[in-house]
Amino acid sequence: MPSLGDFLNSINYNKKDLVREDPLAEKDYLPFVTNRCLSYFPDTVFYANQMNMMPHLEKKMQYDYLRNKLSRRSRFSKWHKQEENKDIDAIKQYYGYSSQKAKQVLHLFSDEQIKEIKSHLNTGGHK
Repeated sequence: MPSLGDFLNSINYNKKDLVREDPLAEKDYLPFVTNRCLSYFPDTVFYANQMNMMPHLEKKMQYDYLRNKLSRRSRFSKWHKQEENKDIDAIKQYYGYSSQKAKQVLHLFSDEQIKEIKSHLNTGGHK
């Protein structure tokens, strides 16, 4: 059962056909996640976008396209994570807002009001 890393390694570097070796591996291939991983690099973003525009294709066809079109190269990067904002988290929890709504109203609160909201949410215990 190949992992995401195995699929990316076969697409980028060693060019082994994991699906041909194990036909059940096609079930484990995640085209969207693979395309997202490849979208971080200037030389692969076009190919990843092409596959995102064709979700109707079979997984094996998408995998073979990427494996055969991309040049052999080591491509690894960390996933970009959204920065955590404790003020927005406090507003979300206190008012029951969604992340988007909390971002919209954040500018309406002063620093003192946010401190007061956080003090109301403080339940004690270890931090």
